[in-house]
Amino acid sequence: MQETHALSPDTLSLFYEEPDSDRWLPLDRYLRRAIRRIIRGKPRAGGHARVFLNLCAGLDKLGVRYRVNDYAYIKQHPHEIACIIGKPHVLDKIKWANPILFGAAVFSHPLEQPGFFQKYPTVRKILVPGDWMRKMWDPYFGDKVKSWAVGVDTDLWSPSSNEEKRFDFLLYDKVMWHHEEYERTLLDPIRAELRRRKRSFSEIRYGYYHEEEFHELLQQCRAMIFLCEHETQGIAYQQALSCGVPILAWDRAGYWQDPSFYPDKVKYGPVSSVPYWNERCGVKFCDSGEFEKALLEFVSKLSANSLAPREYILNNLSLEKCARHYLDIFQSLS
Repeated sequence: MQETHALSPDTLSLFYEEPDSDRWLPLDRYLRRAIRRIIRGKPRAGGHARVFLNLCAGLDKLGVRYRVNDYAYIKQHPHEIACIIGKPHVLDKIKWANPILFGAAVFSHPLEQPGFFQKYPTVRKILVPGDWMRKMWDPYFGDKVKSWAVGVDTDLWSPSSNEEKRFDFLLYDKVMWHHEEYERTLLDPIRAELRRRKRSFSEIRYGYYHEEEFHELLQQCRAMIFLCEHETQGIAYQQALSCGVPILAWDRAGYWQDPSFYPDKVKYGPVSSVPYWNERCGVKFCDSGEFEKALLEFVSKLSANSLAPREYILNNLSLEKCARHYLDIFQSLS
């Protein structure tokens, strides 16, 4: 009996793998992985892994079934959609006959993948994490690109029941490039202003912590100062919002700053450090010269209890809402 062209099975076929190739000897990736685990402990769930895990968690909440990395099944069902969450190396695992929904953990810019749709002709749609990135990609891939944000686990990332807070601010440092320069021109002036106003604070730097540590710090602070040149989605600041922690955000706008592309290959703007946001999340400032004014406005809003960051996440970025959006995109490919 010939297989029907069913693009919407009752069980999604999800694919995700971390890039981890052999470096010096055949199969040495397994030895290097074991050594890393011994030295560093349990691996951190990075941004791409978090997208995959949270999508799965959202599908679980909706009662939607899925299989993971079942290459044998997908090769036997070439008319079913393959949902590839990981980076482009997954596209090279097999010769895909299936229609593909690819993303949102993909690559930085279309220039990284010249001839992408010629090489992978069955990719039907590429998901990117937010609208400014979609607009940046639009001249290259047009309506093949759609923005989709993964959800936040609002049960795990929830407000502390402890009314006593150890410090006023958590200073979250995710400055990605020219860190020494920004240490002098941004971080140091912010620290000085907080000390001048006798505001207590703790600090955390992206890439140097486990999620458990970040979660604990969010339970101990009244608010967070978020410093990053730009975010495609910004899962960490959204986890803070979900914990009921309002944010004073450095939102410099301007050009996309990735030195692999800027300024020689790509000049795109404006970008955002907090692409998912409304006025109940907190206050934004564009540089250290605006920080004092923004801090005063922010503290005033905190005192007036006029901020409701968790409400924003529950209304827009819960696991269920984002998984439902993913399913809507999936169904649109039928």
